[in-house]
Amino acid sequence: MAAHSTPSRPSVPEPLFSSPPESICLLRLSAIGDCCHMTAAVRALQRAWPETQLTWIIGATEAGLLGDLPGIEFITWRKGGGLSGYRALRHRLRGRRFDALLLAQVALRAGGLATAVRTPLRLGFDRARARDGHGLFINRRIPPHPRGHVLEGFFDFLRALGVDDHELRWDIPLPESARERAAEVIPDGRPTLVISPCSSQRFNNFRNWSPKSYAEVVRHAHEAHGLATVLTGGPSAEEQRYGEAIVRLAGTPVTNFIGATHLKELLAILARAEVVLCPDSGPAHMATAAGTPVIGLYATSNPDRTGPYLSRHWVINRYPDAVRRAWGVGVDEVAWGRRVRDPRAMELIQVADVTGRLDALMATPMAERLAPPRLRTAV
Repeated sequence: MAAHSTPSRPSVPEPLFSSPPESICLLRLSAIGDCCHMTAAVRALQRAWPETQLTWIIGATEAGLLGDLPGIEFITWRKGGGLSGYRALRHRLRGRRFDALLLAQVALRAGGLATAVRTPLRLGFDRARARDGHGLFINRRIPPHPRGHVLEGFFDFLRALGVDDHELRWDIPLPESARERAAEVIPDGRPTLVISPCSSQRFNNFRNWSPKSYAEVVRHAHEAHGLATVLTGGPSAEEQRYGEAIVRLAGTPVTNFIGATHLKELLAILARAEVVLCPDSGPAHMATAAGTPVIGLYATSNPDRTGPYLSRHWVINRYPDAVRRAWGVGVDEVAWGRRVRDPRAMELIQVADVTGRLDALMATPMAERLAPPRLRTAV
């Protein structure tokens, strides 16, 4: 059932809490990038209300990156667990009660899991951002934020509660073993371009640029800027194929670590990079959390909504062209967040677009490469 068919529930007119509550449960299962966005909001919540007990229900993969954030109780949910997973969560939360639930995911499975949380306040998205029956599982909505970035949406939850902190900090812990591994991959004194060439496997046909184009950028990065290149990614067959093709076509040495790192190691590698090149994917937001500039490749999705938050001025944005070609209209005439599921869309991004952006970034002093880490708030 669509959210718009549920009974009317008012948006939050004023902050929901005049003083810090004792406990809050957050529910955001996936994906990696969105959970990185959520982490910035959680850190702000911790700064404002240090005594409030926070519990985060999170996906198992995402917990591998974020599950050791200090001061937070994590409850891990494994996708594919079926009814046994729902029963396990209910058992884990039996007898507990929270002052508020932040249902920060609109997927139906997230709504189903939310029913295990006992609380008088169930805060969810406004109608424009809700779908999949989201309205069935909440009794309050955050205020509208038309055409906002996903990260800004999570801070909208905080403002609804009564927290108005605009500072962006992630501070994701890195074990020493991950730092050591990253130092082996990117030694001190070796400026490095990290390429994460593929998005999630589900969207490979739509979000991924060609291996040949990546290889041309690798050559330019080496010849024009003396950058070494490291490839990162997951273990899927598609990602392995991409890595092998880029290495074969580059004509210059490339270190291929696709499928060879876990998430903490990947974050440590991204943190040591000079710059990261990738499509709309989790590593774009991991790199942002690590303080590394990102050249994002966007044609199938809107970077104003999902781009690397502190690097949107470095993004190659061909989304307007893809929208125009697909539907004959401008970006303002399509639904916010609509994707262009056309395998040809990424071909709109030219190698010269990327090398030109890389040249501009490398000519910029390091301290000025990222946008100021402040949040754009709704007007």
